Amino acid sequence: MTTVRGYAAQDARSPLAPFQFERRAPGADDVELDILYCGVCHSDIHQARDEWGGSIFPMVPGHEIIGRVTRVGTNVTRFKAGDSVGVGCMVDSCRVCTSCKDGLEQYCEKGGPTFTYNSRERQGQQPTFGGYSSALVVDQSFVLRVPDSLDPARAAPLLCAGITTWSPLHRWNVRAGQRVGIVGLGGLGHMGVKFARALGAHVVVLSHSENKRQDALRLGAHEFVVSSDAAQMKARENSFDFILDTVSAEHDLNAYLRLLRRDGQMVLVGVPEKPLELGAFTLIGTRRNLAGSMIGGIRETQEMLEFCAQHEVVSDVEVIPIQQVNDAYTRILRGDVKYRFVIDMKSLK
Repeated sequence: MTTVRGYAAQDARSPLAPFQFERRAPGADDVELDILYCGVCHSDIHQARDEWGGSIFPMVPGHEIIGRVTRVGTNVTRFKAGDSVGVGCMVDSCRVCTSCKDGLEQYCEKGGPTFTYNSRERQGQQPTFGGYSSALVVDQSFVLRVPDSLDPARAAPLLCAGITTWSPLHRWNVRAGQRVGIVGLGGLGHMGVKFARALGAHVVVLSHSENKRQDALRLGAHEFVVSSDAAQMKARENSFDFILDTVSAEHDLNAYLRLLRRDGQMVLVGVPEKPLELGAFTLIGTRRNLAGSMIGGIRETQEMLEFCAQHEVVSDVEVIPIQQVNDAYTRILRGDVKYRFVIDMKSLK
């Protein structure tokens, strides 16, 4: 066992505070790493505050992890001490179901994947603790190689925000010549813009207010549409091949679906708290498609990282010390971040 320092929530009402705990000793198939950076995801807040229910306390959040390998088990051949690596939202799965065998561990059919935190290890009841900590021990099958050309702090959000937006764009083959809408310009949306632009699409950001126009264009959008302006939305009906909806607040799906061409595809990656209303005729009248997507599998995430290195795609971040994480949570809730907070874990003392 190895003693590790971190920050944890002791219950749903407590702020995160210093916390010391034990990691397992590395086994034959394990990789041990020092954590250098960890992104702050909105889902960290939901789970630390038990807003989705079932939270396990004490909880060490964090699943956008960039680190440096310190040692490896005897069966590990893909990694060595000193390698730059990443760990995302999963640290295990059943590995034998159809989804796991297809490289889609995020859809594991035997109890779901083992998440990096707020989950339990498959071989026992030990809770998993995440990346707001000094070190991590992970099975080699769930460790990702991070290209050296990527800025490690700006690469951290790729392990959740990045793969969440990349996976549907990749799955539905977004490509040059297509017209792609990105609904919302937050932590997910800004990555969607960067990926869609790098894939060669004509990118349009759809946001409820005018104040994000300049940022959208800076990030690579070709156009900006104020979604609260009925005239602007009407003028773009039946014009999009693909729409990525990143919004987690209550909103009108039908207004965006009407923007799709016949056989167009809209994919939800945001998680609103309440069910969204859907008009059947909005879909069937023009044979439009609506789907949902979450993170990607390990193979797809590695492919994304290689794409990011090739096209110089990283997240826009504000790097903070761990001591400011509670303030970061507050700022996220009021939308005061462009576009992801990343914790410098060297600040953990």
